[in-house]
Amino acid sequence: MDTMRSILSIPEALYPLIVMMLTLGQGIYAMPVPTDIPMCTAPETTQYSLTFTGKWTQAAFPKQYPVYRPPAQWSNLIGVTHSSDYHMWQRNEFASNGVREFAEKGEAWTLMKEVEAAGERIQSVYGILSAPAVVGGTGQMNSEFEVFARHSYLSFIVRIIPSPDWFVGMDSFDLCDGDHWKENVSMDLFPYDAGTDSGFTFSSPNFETIPQDRIIQITSSFPSHPANSFYYPRLKRLPPIAKVTLTRIKKTNQIISLPVEPTQSNLLPTGNEIEDTIINTPLDCEVSVWSPWGLCKGKCGDSGLQHRTRYVLMHPANNGAACPMLEDERKCIPDNCL
Repeated sequence: MDTMRSILSIPEALYPLIVMMLTLGQGIYAMPVPTDIPMCTAPETTQYSLTFTGKWTQAAFPKQYPVYRPPAQWSNLIGVTHSSDYHMWQRNEFASNGVREFAEKGEAWTLMKEVEAAGERIQSVYGILSAPAVVGGTGQMNSEFEVFARHSYLSFIVRIIPSPDWFVGMDSFDLCDGDHWKENVSMDLFPYDAGTDSGFTFSSPNFETIPQDRIIQITSSFPSHPANSFYYPRLKRLPPIAKVTLTRIKKTNQIISLPVEPTQSNLLPTGNEIEDTIINTPLDCEVSVWSPWGLCKGKCGDSGLQHRTRYVLMHPANNGAACPMLEDERKCIPDNCL
């Protein structure tokens, strides 16, 4: 073949760009395989069905959950099949300009140009895949794609909307297992920070990170700032915010039957023993600091009372700790009595 493989389910906005790149990307799949990486000896090509499932619910992520302007949702999925010497993004490494633009704005032009350049320079990219956006925190998007024995890795990225520069995705997952293709893979996905915007909340204004940070996984305790939308210090780990399922397709385009008993080659730990369990993350009440003490009110010669107040910053949810008292008083001696 003399072009990059086109993949199904390409959004209309990206279709002209990808068609142009497929035309330009000559000779992409003929690459020398690094000798230090185990060679895939599975049959040359196979096809997979990809299903991305959003699990971003208000019950699981009650803190600052975006309900409007815009509500919680997912961008379109952009992915590539490639060899071991290519990375679309990597944890603890700096995001490329393409990943930056996609994570911050959902713009894919620069990212697609980077994919094209990698294919031409080191012949590491075999195909591009895409899936339409999910309008809502929950829901699914689907795509089908082909992998080649010399390009058996899958990477993709999906932007969390709204967010400063947060995303979920998969980095260089090998679908080949020695002399055969993995039949079925299920993996929970957790949020990442691209390290290019310093906002703490879903609706933070654009605030460029200078100098740029590395890509990090966001956890329930990191970044350890109370304003962080994913900061749940009572949790050992965040619940998964999304999930991806990869299923090998027969040449008849029908999904193959899964094994009766899972094996190491077709099962990855997901962290959830029971699928589709409703997750209710406890959210503790958060209150402001106390106001200064008010004036001492009372009759001259007698003790008086003065008050102070505080207000609720975050109401509790899902059996989180209740709010403490919001008003306080103490005895005092009136000042400036005549």
